[in-house]
Amino acid sequence: MAARLGALGAVVIGRFAPTPSGRMHIGNVYAMLGAWLSARAGGPERTSRTGGGAGDADCLNNVNRVDGMSGAADPGDADGGRGRMLLRIEDIDTPRVLPDADRWIMDDLAWLGLDWDGEPVYQSRRLDIYEQALRALQGIDLRDAAAFGGRDGVDGTETTALIYPCFCSRADIRAASAPQEGDRFVMYPGTCRRALAEHPRQVEQRLANGDRHSLRIAMPVAGDARAAVTVHDRVFGNCRFDLPRDLGDTVVRRADGLFAYQLVVTVDDLLMGVDDIVRGRDLLRSAALQLYIRERLLDAGFGDSSDGGVAAAHRDIRFAHLPLIDNAAGRRLAKRERSLDMGTLRKHGVTAHRVIGYCAWLLGLQQEPEPCAAADLLHGFSWDALAADSQDRSIPDDPFSIGL
Repeated sequence: MAARLGALGAVVIGRFAPTPSGRMHIGNVYAMLGAWLSARAGGPERTSRTGGGAGDADCLNNVNRVDGMSGAADPGDADGGRGRMLLRIEDIDTPRVLPDADRWIMDDLAWLGLDWDGEPVYQSRRLDIYEQALRALQGIDLRDAAAFGGRDGVDGTETTALIYPCFCSRADIRAASAPQEGDRFVMYPGTCRRALAEHPRQVEQRLANGDRHSLRIAMPVAGDARAAVTVHDRVFGNCRFDLPRDLGDTVVRRADGLFAYQLVVTVDDLLMGVDDIVRGRDLLRSAALQLYIRERLLDAGFGDSSDGGVAAAHRDIRFAHLPLIDNAAGRRLAKRERSLDMGTLRKHGVTAHRVIGYCAWLLGLQQEPEPCAAADLLHGFSWDALAADSQDRSIPDDPFSIGL
């Protein structure tokens, strides 16, 4: 049987992308199961695009290797009627990484029956790639109309650099910005973008002095064709974002020298050929930003020589952003709260099938949280039930009645 194909005749490629900052909890498994089912079940729709449309909704108002590891699938499995599933360990934020957390994650995935293809990819081993990507973006000038749909990406008062230095502290940004409702997003007010345009010599002097700074990517100005990005999400529908209004200029390299999440995730998905992305709805806004960064990378010629080639680089991306899981007190589940992590559940004898069944129920795939295997859910898998009820979920502190 041929592998699952998308609209362009290419194998659907999904990914697990855990941060090794602790043991996975039930909310992480819920998202991992959704990602695994989406990729392994495959599917024809290719549904994300840039540019606004009359029927688009404003979702801001609606979505307030480890050697010998048993979880890795046989590389030939992708030719057995399934899409491919990759594993990427997102350890770029080194201060948050816990020793052995990657092994815990892989062991739990294998225990749950959520396999992957090939060897894990570690972001911490790809720094040269991210450096190349950043240099490619630094080579783009916003005055280059070819990179902005036939029109300049500036309005005459802004810096023309796509990537520019920012000397603002977090406190400076918070003081000058109003938080966006729903996802605690703080808009950058553009202070250093204006400074570079109005006082370039002062900025040059600060750089020469070695002043601490991050690097930001400039959004196109209001009214530019590239300012509007529509993400078609299989749970939340058509979500339209105005980049300068809804996101603002975003950090791509932090002041401590670490590459930022938004850049590295975009680079990795592009080069790995990922076209099926499942994650929490708190990252729905980020999808628009990542599509914008992806297009700028392609404008710069970055990624066209990847293993997937040009066709894979330009392939549309399927998104599904999931409702978040809260605890009984209404707080989002976090790894620092150990009661629902896999270590605790396994220690108390909760079976993999019980965990999978519970997460399938959270995904709307079962009427009741009955035990089951992940593979049992592949036949007839659909996002329809979750799309019909996309409210955040709340679960009790002891859903498996193990006496916590």
